[in-house]
Amino acid sequence: MISMEGKQKMAHVVVENGTGVGEEIVITPRAAEEIRRIRAENNIPEANALRLGVKGGGCSGFSYVLAFDEKAREGDQVLTMEGLTVHVDPKSLFYLAGMTLDFSDGLNGRGFVFNNPNATRTCGCGHSFGV
Repeated sequence: MISMEGKQKMAHVVVENGTGVGEEIVITPRAAEEIRRIRAENNIPEANALRLGVKGGGCSGFSYVLAFDEKAREGDQVLTMEGLTVHVDPKSLFYLAGMTLDFSDGLNGRGFVFNNPNATRTCGCGHSFGV
């Protein structure tokens, strides 16, 4: 947990990305708040976890996945961040290590922002990336 005067607190966990190096995945408080709002508006049970992942496709090769799961799948990493249970499959973990999930509702649009240091190129929509 990072706690500095004047800085926003962020929950993070260190995960093994398959290369022997542990890197953080971070969900900001603003992103967690939006996830809770979506869950409440759609009557999704509190027991359902957030699935954070990557799938093939999109303009740049890969797309991000955000969904709710009733239970973890075999091989999933089960993480807890900002009071949320998060499921990440092993393949996605490799691409998401070091990433920060944020939420923006500014002048440039409203939506989740994936700040991923592993992405070498991104699509203009921000939901597709390549490595």
